[in-house]
Amino acid sequence: MFTVTEAAQNEIARYFENRTPAPIRVFLNSGGCGGPQLAMAVDQQNDGDTLFTIDGMAYIIDTELLNQAQPLVVDFKDVGFKLSSSLKLSSGCSSCGSHGSCCS
Repeated sequence: MFTVTEAAQNEIARYFENRTPAPIRVFLNSGGCGGPQLAMAVDQQNDGDTLFTIDGMAYIIDTELLNQAQPLVVDFKDVGFKLSSSLKLSSGCSSCGSHGSCCS
């Protein structure tokens, strides 16, 4: 199950008001001190992706990731998008530059 809330749909539509619409990929970003996080970016569909069309907008996600992350919800709150799923993601490590950090 993949859901994009009305608030997220509205914000995405606002983003594409003066741009050519393109598919939005939901993916697992594994870099950085915060640990792996779900993220979104404009991209093209690849073999092995599942395509969802919601309110005329195309969303793509690697089928294997989708199977692991379901249910997956894209929402928009205040100033940013929030992606939630059933994935149990590690919280990363202590802040960058601090003693014992994985980033130092």
